[in-house]
Amino acid sequence: MEKYIPFAVLACAVIALVFAAVNFYSVKKKPEGTDKMASISSKIRRGAMAYLKRQYKTVGVFFAVMFVILGVLSFFGMLTPFVPFAFLTGGLFSGLSGFIGMKIATYANSRTANGARESLNKGLKIAFSSGAVMGLTVVGLGLLDISIWFILLKFVFNLPINQITSAMLTFGMGASSMALFARVGGGIFTKAADVGADLVGKVEVGIPEDDPRNPACIADNVGDNVGDVAGMGADLYESYVGSVISCAALGVSAGLNVNGVFVPMLIAAIGIIASIIGTFFVSTKENADQKALLSSLRRGTYISSAISAVASAVLIAVLLPEYMNMIWAVISGLLAGVLIGFFTEYYTSDTYKPTKKLASSSETGSATIIIDGLSLGMLSTAIPVVIIAISIIISFFASGGASGADNAFEMGLYGVGLSAVGMLSTLGITLATDAYGPVADNAGGIAEMSGLEPQVRERTDALDSLGNTTAATGKGFAIGSAALTALALIVSYTNEVGEANLNLAITNPAVLIGLLVGAMLPFLFSSMTMKAVGRAAQKIVVEVRRQFKEIKGLMEGEAEADYESCIDICVKSSLKEMIAPAALGIIAPIIVGFVLGCNGVVGMLAGALVSGFALAIMMSNSGGAWDNAKKYIEAGNYNGKGSENHKAAVVGDTVGDPFKDTAGPSVNILIKLLSMVSIVFASLVASGNLLSLLGL
Repeated sequence: MEKYIPFAVLACAVIALVFAAVNFYSVKKKPEGTDKMASISSKIRRGAMAYLKRQYKTVGVFFAVMFVILGVLSFFGMLTPFVPFAFLTGGLFSGLSGFIGMKIATYANSRTANGARESLNKGLKIAFSSGAVMGLTVVGLGLLDISIWFILLKFVFNLPINQITSAMLTFGMGASSMALFARVGGGIFTKAADVGADLVGKVEVGIPEDDPRNPACIADNVGDNVGDVAGMGADLYESYVGSVISCAALGVSAGLNVNGVFVPMLIAAIGIIASIIGTFFVSTKENADQKALLSSLRRGTYISSAISAVASAVLIAVLLPEYMNMIWAVISGLLAGVLIGFFTEYYTSDTYKPTKKLASSSETGSATIIIDGLSLGMLSTAIPVVIIAISIIISFFASGGASGADNAFEMGLYGVGLSAVGMLSTLGITLATDAYGPVADNAGGIAEMSGLEPQVRERTDALDSLGNTTAATGKGFAIGSAALTALALIVSYTNEVGEANLNLAITNPAVLIGLLVGAMLPFLFSSMTMKAVGRAAQKIVVEVRRQFKEIKGLMEGEAEADYESCIDICVKSSLKEMIAPAALGIIAPIIVGFVLGCNGVVGMLAGALVSGFALAIMMSNSGGAWDNAKKYIEAGNYNGKGSENHKAAVVGDTVGDPFKDTAGPSVNILIKLLSMVSIVFASLVASGNLLSLLGL
């Protein structure tokens, strides 16, 4: 049976990709609507494609250089010969996941708006189907990469199982590198355009965000796709792959041999089938409110989670019958993902008290809404931290972490790895609900720019508001899964180095310094990304002001804005600004390793995990709450659009934009990339460092 399992996993990956392709062409067959709707959608698609082509050329240079460096190290025996190629495939599939997701999103935006002309349910179905393409592409390509590498290393090169998992860990570095470039670059693009469009359009001249007179409106809609779709796809691809391969490595170190590798791979495969089944349960009725719309999306997610839990129990009973309690590790991960998503929704959705209360603080101006938004974000970190802590405890003890056996500790850590795999096992449908958001946002913009009937705009607004909540929920889910995955990767690093070579006492200067450096890195990284958004947004503000001043008849709607110039500014700025933050994630662990040694690296990884997890949640939730507080006011509450309350809320939303769409979601990639780079260069760092030379 052993030789058939990897091919069964490969078959599930292919099924996911086939189902994604069917959905892709099903959405594409839907009518785009009026000629104007099709024209606007085409402009958004061309802008997004132009950005991605230039981004991939820039990133391609980085991958070529890294391939040569890793190849040289492999030639001299410092790394295994598979590392350079694994690095390339990880980056390739990560980028491809984002590209396919963005492609369908830019086809689905006008079709969603057109579907909303007929009914709310039809608009929801089209947007969700496009999200399902994204979700199933990510998990399909991820499992395809994992299964092909396993088959090659096991059946072609006949490597021992411990060498297979060690080699497979390295392609996570390529995935993480690509994800960071995609997330940071896309985040800078989308928020520069969004901030520029809001500050000049809404605040200064008093027109809607998606008004066709606003020169930045097309760039804003392009940004939704390159940031929230392409960036998120690459992000969750590397989380998904990282959780499976790190758990597999922990299974080998726990002495479970090949079955310890097969279990996380098969749980991921089961999750694909469960996600496909769950997509058929997403629908809603006309005139549904936000709670009903949320319930329709939750229904599919909950059904997928239940199927995955039951099937995983059967799987563990077959492959690891003496460790049946491990099913609780998987279930704890599934529940943790659902709960983090729910509480993220609670703190960011305008259907609940926190965001409504935040909106009320606009009555005393922008300063108070900013203070209250920061406070809300900080408060929102408490529950996710408790949830992750409980999941770790349950998974560790359920897997025999305190049994007293010789391998008890390793078994407990394997359980933590299974918890991360469990959380991400239904990523196919979870990501579908997240990727749905930018499509709905674009649909609302197209409805506004095309001058569709008020009823259509009401429906797209309902879908858009839901999209804001699902996007915030998706970010919370991504951050929570990153914490568990990063923890498993830290353990994988200690296994690569060898525990005999480590002294992780807190009194060890290397560990303590590493902790401090690691805790600082997410803040430094966030500062770099937010400053990048600020610099790019300033250029957009200047350009939009120039057009309103120099293009005669623009404000009256008698002349067309120069959309291309704003898109070009965003493209150039984002590509230039993404390099330094991404380089930080790659260079920092190497420098720390050569200065502080392996003990310092472990300290750095732990410090970055702890501070980065809390910081990412705070920024994402503050930003999401500010955004929905603004929309709550725009719905007619607290004096509605154009009021002083509204202007204060727009300022809060502008501050929150780089929080929730650039810095916050990028931090969770950073903490995993630090671990991946550390693992790849572990053998080099272990050979010597500055502190050891000084005798410390």
